[in-house]
Amino acid sequence: MMARISARFDPSRAFFARHRSLGILVGVSVLGILLPLITRIPPFDGIQSTNAWVNAFTTATIYAVLAIGLNVVVGFAGLLDLGYAAFFALGGYTYALVASPFSGLAFPFWPMLIAGAIVGAIFGVLLGAPTLRLRGDYLAIVTLGFGEIVPITLLNADKFTNGTNGLGGIDKPSIPGILQFTLTNPWPMYVLVLIIFALIAMIVFRLEDSRVGRTWDAIREDELAAESAGINTVIAKLQAFAVGAAIAGIIGVVNAAKITIVAPDQFRFIVSISTLAAVVLGGMGNTIGVATGAFVIYLFQSILLKQLNTLVSNFSIPILSEIDFLDFQYVLYGIVLVVMMLRRPQGIFPARRRKRTFDDQKRSA
Repeated sequence: MMARISARFDPSRAFFARHRSLGILVGVSVLGILLPLITRIPPFDGIQSTNAWVNAFTTATIYAVLAIGLNVVVGFAGLLDLGYAAFFALGGYTYALVASPFSGLAFPFWPMLIAGAIVGAIFGVLLGAPTLRLRGDYLAIVTLGFGEIVPITLLNADKFTNGTNGLGGIDKPSIPGILQFTLTNPWPMYVLVLIIFALIAMIVFRLEDSRVGRTWDAIREDELAAESAGINTVIAKLQAFAVGAAIAGIIGVVNAAKITIVAPDQFRFIVSISTLAAVVLGGMGNTIGVATGAFVIYLFQSILLKQLNTLVSNFSIPILSEIDFLDFQYVLYGIVLVVMMLRRPQGIFPARRRKRTFDDQKRSA
């Protein structure tokens, strides 16, 4: 039965495999419609309102885009980056500095998306340049240091960043005469984030299949062999850092516009680790996999675990209803991560090459 159902979808899968960009547009559109509808079905409708769910989906998609950018660095090029949140912060502060009462400026949102990408790419190259000869643990330590330096610098540069208070009152996006984004209506931002997600996913897929993407693959598999084959590993690594940081810069601008405030404590080490966990759990090297991993992790950690008490009370389970799951949300989150790594270390949707590697290891064992 399942085989017959799968066979019916084979022509569609083959078509979208040939037209990947169209497949992304269709997939994002369908999910964008289905997700709010699901929130009207029990038990999800008892957790929070549809607007609250849409707001949560928007934030989850922002982190999905962030994971796609980190996947370019870690999944494609094989460069372990533990300071990725720094580029996220730089994008957010780039927009906040020119669109908040603190500066008295009111730059429009749309061109600042490009500015955020440029700022992120510049700092990505600045980080990548001194680390070109570093690998593995040494590269991780340097990027970790960079990830800590940026929030501390933002915290202490009171004159420009308002220090620990951050920059608030950031302007929302708008389409003059047509649409004004507001805090009370999450739907316009939801649609905007889905569009940005689709565009960035399409660009990354194009890069993955390009000469640059194949260069990253070669470096990830064996950097010495790639260099011996004539690949300019210096340029390729800088490209990976620049692309990943540019994506973080763009989505940093969007995140700042969504929550209308940026502060140094929003970009601590936990953001980089959570994004890296999404890349690993989702399927390192698989763009859709890491996006799914980030989306699920955010909803699981920030929504479902926090609302587990409500879910349990709805099912009227005597023993569980006496437990306050808020006290154990990080314990449950850690257990899920451990179980996932033990049972499916290749991730939810592993890249084809990575899946073959794990299958070979299982057969040899």
